[in-house]
Amino acid sequence: MQKVRPKKALGQHFLTDESIARRIAATLEPVSQLPVLEVGPGMGMLTHCLLDQGADVRVAEIDGESVEYLRNEYPALAQEGRIIEGDFLTLDLATALPHADKIAVIGNYPYNISSQIFFHVLEYKDVVQCCSGMLQREVAERIAAAPGCKARGILSVLLQAWYDVEYLFTVSEKVFNPPPKVKSGVICLIRNNVRELGCDERLFRTVVKSTFGQRRKMLRNTVRGLLPADAAPIESEMMQLRPEDLSVAQFIELTNLIEASQKR
Repeated sequence: MQKVRPKKALGQHFLTDESIARRIAATLEPVSQLPVLEVGPGMGMLTHCLLDQGADVRVAEIDGESVEYLRNEYPALAQEGRIIEGDFLTLDLATALPHADKIAVIGNYPYNISSQIFFHVLEYKDVVQCCSGMLQREVAERIAAAPGCKARGILSVLLQAWYDVEYLFTVSEKVFNPPPKVKSGVICLIRNNVRELGCDERLFRTVVKSTFGQRRKMLRNTVRGLLPADAAPIESEMMQLRPEDLSVAQFIELTNLIEASQKR
């Protein structure tokens, strides 16, 4: 079977180092009992490793050429209907894997949609118990960034509210075909025990996005647009900070302060 041509439009960079693929597959060990959905398997380097370690795998692939390759190289996947041909970003993760209400998601994620992939996972936070894999190093570092780190951003806070996030290791650009222009990073997200944030979740998302939209400004300036025109300034030491300095708990506190001001 002829190899798949990497397509720039799909952000395809196929991993060629099996040892790296095995390390990525091993990130699912804490949730090894869960069925797995692999995003963008390409030519199946990671798929092969997942199957080797006995994972119950399905794959989501948008590239028709890759789908044809996988059907030929992994006939068991094709025969059991484990190849989902389509766009992961439009996939209903609550029903994608039959008879499974909890799943793990993994992949060598396309750089050009990696943030969108994690936002999509966030929509199904009660279904996706683990999300791990490889993406552009800068994005991986941003997702894992702690309070006070300049890399911290919207995804950092929204994901860390619901997941324990760990940056695991960096991958050289030399182990891909074609080689990307940047290094990659492997991260792992494990669903935490939070079921309710203790604030209005919609307002929480608005606060996070609004404040990071003006990330160089102090919060006393960035929250003004979220308060009634005649509202008194919020009295809190947090107002002297920038959004990157806040923990998830502080964003929850800030959300409750803003909601209280809105209701006065």
